[in-house]
Amino acid sequence: MDGEDAVLDGDVERFVRAMAPEPDETLREMDAYAEEADFPHVGPEVGGFLRLVARMVGAKRVFEFGSGYGYSAYWFAEALPEDGELVLTEVDADELELAETYLERGGYHDIARYELGDAMETVGQYDGPFDVVLIDHQKHRYADAFEAIKPKLPIGGAIIADNAMRAGIIDFDQLLEIAEGGSPTDVNEHTQGIATYLETVRADPDFETVVLPLGEGIALSYRIS
Repeated sequence: MDGEDAVLDGDVERFVRAMAPEPDETLREMDAYAEEADFPHVGPEVGGFLRLVARMVGAKRVFEFGSGYGYSAYWFAEALPEDGELVLTEVDADELELAETYLERGGYHDIARYELGDAMETVGQYDGPFDVVLIDHQKHRYADAFEAIKPKLPIGGAIIADNAMRAGIIDFDQLLEIAEGGSPTDVNEHTQGIATYLETVRADPDFETVVLPLGEGIALSYRIS
């Protein structure tokens, strides 16, 4: 993750990262890859949070809208049972192949399903329920992903959206203005996509949503009815 896009700054960010779960050897290799390739990833503090949510809801099945090279999927996999299922989606074949390599190295290959192509098309090919869902693909499609997965998420399930506050393509000042009821002009589709997503999940009576200042912002929506 690019430090300039992190929500927390300075010593607080360092402290949160220092208190994050200790990655295993494969995750350390994945962290190193992200740094060398300048690949944006959630980092161990968010990864640990993803794993914790999966454990707290007793997840057996996880679906990801956008998996990259498998970093978040690896954290999820550590929380799933041996008969669990983890669906990775990615439009880049090289990244998906790398994800498969890492998950196999960690011993999670049997529970992983690797889907090359548009996540919005892939989700229609799977029946529910999914206990945890990660939304981390094109920002202007976040709300569409929520609507697509909602019928497949049971009461007690959780949806996690990354980049809920920042990313290089998101204007946080405009996002804040929208959140406080303003109407900024010239909002790009990425910023508007996040704003629309947050408005959608917060307005849905079936979900309780909070935004947490981890990484580049995490929105956690828990299904209550």
